[in-house]
Amino acid sequence: MSDHSSNLPELNLRVIIIGILLSVVMGAANVYLGLKAGMTVSASIPAAVIGMVLLRQLKVFSKESNENSILEANQIQTAASAGESLAAGIIFTMPALILIGVWQEFDMILTTVIAFTGGLLGILFMIPMRKVFIVKNEDNLQYPEGLACASVLEAGQEMGSSNSANLVIKGTLIGGLFKILISFFGVLKGVLEGAVLLGNRIFFFGGDISPALLAVGFIVRLNIAVLIFIGGFLGWLIGIPLLGNGLEYASDPLHGASTLWSTKIRYVGVGAMVIGGLSSIIKVRKGLLDAIKILIDTQKGTDQDKIPDSQRDMSARAINIFSFLAIILVGFVYYHITGNVGITIITTIIMVIMAFFFTAVASYIVGLVGNSNSPVSGMTITAVLFTGGLLYIFGFSGTEGMVATLGVAAIVCCAACTSGDVCNDLKTGQIVGSKPYRQQIMQIIGVAVASLIMAPILQLLHENTPGGIGGRELAAPQAGLFASLADGFFGKGNLPLDMVAIGAVLGILILIADSTIFNKNKFGEFRLHLMPIAVGMYLPFGLSTPILAGGLLAHFISKKSITTEKINNSLQNGVLLSSGLIAGESLMGILLALLASAGIKSMNLGLQPNMITGLTFISAMIMIWWLYKNSSFTKQTK
Repeated sequence: MSDHSSNLPELNLRVIIIGILLSVVMGAANVYLGLKAGMTVSASIPAAVIGMVLLRQLKVFSKESNENSILEANQIQTAASAGESLAAGIIFTMPALILIGVWQEFDMILTTVIAFTGGLLGILFMIPMRKVFIVKNEDNLQYPEGLACASVLEAGQEMGSSNSANLVIKGTLIGGLFKILISFFGVLKGVLEGAVLLGNRIFFFGGDISPALLAVGFIVRLNIAVLIFIGGFLGWLIGIPLLGNGLEYASDPLHGASTLWSTKIRYVGVGAMVIGGLSSIIKVRKGLLDAIKILIDTQKGTDQDKIPDSQRDMSARAINIFSFLAIILVGFVYYHITGNVGITIITTIIMVIMAFFFTAVASYIVGLVGNSNSPVSGMTITAVLFTGGLLYIFGFSGTEGMVATLGVAAIVCCAACTSGDVCNDLKTGQIVGSKPYRQQIMQIIGVAVASLIMAPILQLLHENTPGGIGGRELAAPQAGLFASLADGFFGKGNLPLDMVAIGAVLGILILIADSTIFNKNKFGEFRLHLMPIAVGMYLPFGLSTPILAGGLLAHFISKKSITTEKINNSLQNGVLLSSGLIAGESLMGILLALLASAGIKSMNLGLQPNMITGLTFISAMIMIWWLYKNSSFTKQTK
């Protein structure tokens, strides 16, 4: 970025207001998406685009100079992505307390404090690491998603952002429309599925009609989309026929398939996820140790007075104040859970050490593979296993042990998710010329505001979505995994260990296949990553079908375009459309839940079932065609 960036506005009231608004919107949308699909997507690019448009409109209305400040837009996306990343940390852990029956409803105060504390620690721990991972390791750690966001900001400043914003808006309207037609008017089915009995075996196939899931597949691209589908295929089309006697469900094969999955197959996914999580930590051990060594070295004898303003982080005084606040809040959480001062001190120390460790892990991995591919689930699995084992040794049992374990895991998970996002934002800021300490302020603001809405949104969705959290529509796979692990430590211990063992063995075989076959470039860049396969086994099979379709769309579009520039432009259009689809369906899902809580129920128009099925199939095809056509449109932003 040129030197003139220092003269541009960066942090002001309108930036803070827009940043807070988008932090709430993106955080809420990712709560819904994470519960539904078991993954979240980065909010940086759509937030950057929306931020540029809103800033431009505000300047028009106020008759100010219409020069779009890239620094203001960057601060807005910084706050928005902080809210999105915090949502990931919360929905991966806190719903577990609902799933194991410890909570009947979300504890508003405890959930809010855990969210804020975990997010704040992720930011604070990342501040001293910025020089290590972003400044001193530029050649080794590229931060691909941070680079992509910087490119969008620079393109928006140079060429305008109206077309990009139109793509996001179009996607939002289409995603919201589909959700209304499915969940409110009943004109379309939410899923097309069926099962047949062949001999004594049940065979199932189906797919959800979800613009958000189609969009997720487009964003994560073909490799990950295929792996999620492989997981679903292994579980539903191989596991169910092999492990279940279909004659027991001859009268209703579809119900039989669902029962066999919920009682057996998903626990195979649990075993595979545990192996995948542990392996992801092992894979980065060398790089992590190197990074921590560099971190220690850089903290020796640093003279803050000699650091230029463009490279200055938050002051040591501010960091100390926020750190003291975080530790007090952590102590409050664990004393509230345990009622024991000694155990509170022990769990606080455990949490601080693990949060710092996994902040470093997340920061390093995000620099290599991007935030979307960061193994946060693996880190949280490690935290659950270590904390649960330690508390078990200390004599914890039952509800107290489960809540204490999941409380530690939740804060660690929020810290890891937030720190990974912070890295991307700071990398973007380095490129466009933002001052680090101002971004860190916006990150804290984004986390603080988003933490206030996590519990209300979770409770709203749980109470007003058919089946609640853990049901068909909001499967919450990661939370289900951690619930199973906590229950195994301190609950009734009724896990189907034979299924978990099968999943663990399958996970090891997949890791071996990846390292011996797929690591030899025989299949190009395709890799057999374990965690997406495990998630695919744990999720209802219908969710993997639209994700695969989205991945295939992105692949065909990239092959259709001749030049690298056209590929990037087309895929960027698709990402913006997909972000809109996710936001539209997610926010409409929350709005419908809000209407249901107010007593406004769905309005079934009474169409014939065959007509609904036909309309659903046609609508799904139109949706796929629409995303393909609009993504491959090559007249780019002017």
